[in-house]
Amino acid sequence: MTMDDAAENLPSSVLDILQWDENGLIPVIAQEAGTGRVLMLAWMNHAALQRSAREGVAVYWSRSRQRLWKKGEESGHVQRIRAMRVDCDGDALLLLVEQQGGIACHTGRESCFFRELAGEGWQCIDPILKDPKDIYGPKP
Repeated sequence: MTMDDAAENLPSSVLDILQWDENGLIPVIAQEAGTGRVLMLAWMNHAALQRSAREGVAVYWSRSRQRLWKKGEESGHVQRIRAMRVDCDGDALLLLVEQQGGIACHTGRESCFFRELAGEGWQCIDPILKDPKDIYGPKP
């Protein structure tokens, strides 16, 4: 399904194929369409999936905030969806996105997957592209 083909309201056949967890959520991997780089893992509920398909930008369910969260609503780092895919079991989604501003992580990095197991610990392998204070402002 391309985002241009997404209907205003997704038919129940699209939603019913998905294996939602006990909280009505499904994990979603966001991948940069141009490079293939995995950017982040998030969650969607029915409403988030509907809005994402309708608007063509990633809208997730924030488990910490307990509300819909449009990626980039605070940072400006919007994810424009180029394609949505479901895995063979129907229990995970993949979004192929164009990451606006090149930063997906709230730490100011390109990807949330910036730590790699090295020896007996985790090593940061990606640089901070922009200080989070410059993105979100100082924390109170």
